[in-house]
Amino acid sequence: MSLPRVKLRRAGPAIWREARLGIETAALLRDPIFRGEGVADGRGQPVLLIPGFMAGDDSLALMTRWLRRTGHHTSRAGMRLNVGCSGRGIERVEQRLEELVQRQGQRAAIIGQSRGGSFAKVLARLRPDLVSGIVTLGSPTREPLNVHRLVRTGVSAVATLGGMRVPGLFTRSCLEGDCCASFWELHDRPLPRGVGFVAVYSRSDGIVDWRSCLDEGAEHVEIRSSHIGMAVHPDGYRAIADALRSFRRRDVRARPRRVRLRLARAA
Repeated sequence: MSLPRVKLRRAGPAIWREARLGIETAALLRDPIFRGEGVADGRGQPVLLIPGFMAGDDSLALMTRWLRRTGHHTSRAGMRLNVGCSGRGIERVEQRLEELVQRQGQRAAIIGQSRGGSFAKVLARLRPDLVSGIVTLGSPTREPLNVHRLVRTGVSAVATLGGMRVPGLFTRSCLEGDCCASFWELHDRPLPRGVGFVAVYSRSDGIVDWRSCLDEGAEHVEIRSSHIGMAVHPDGYRAIADALRSFRRRDVRARPRRVRLRLARAA
């Protein structure tokens, strides 16, 4: 299966909106949510963070510090830049997920920004035994390439360089051929029952057409931010805090049932 069909819109996102990142970061640092006010203690809840296209783990550093300060146990995806083959990349991130869950002894939540949200969705479909829920931030899971034309140009450039055997980059086979067919097949399936899904989107997103973020299987949360700024927006942090709490509560209620089932099988 190839990359899902793209329905490009004549009037694309207004990329100039991305210039607001500094303002959004300053607003977060002033907001009580960043100090943890009103955020339930994570009690060691494991959270895996996956960055967006052409971004690395450091792009989610502020969110990582906030999560740790509010009682969550975080893990990076191990991406210097998210520009690699999806098929090979998902294997490496799955290993990180396994290690995180093993350390904490409970299923993990995944937060994925932009392309990272597609990785989160595939992981949740692939390993529901390890994932309590996912939060996607501006992730075009319905139409993965319904983005600003400059970003599509960047995608094409990376694929061309990858085809010239530049290491660490995806190729056109990843986008159009059989290389990542299993990745996209899993991506298009609904998540299993018992795995939460919250999709955060913004109509003022300057990179992704916000309609592409409205995955049918998700609970939708609208905020007013730039695309890049979703990682530093106060309302985004509120949506994340609420989602993590709901994933945690669901898992706590389900845990005794899973224990009983294991005991019954052992008997």
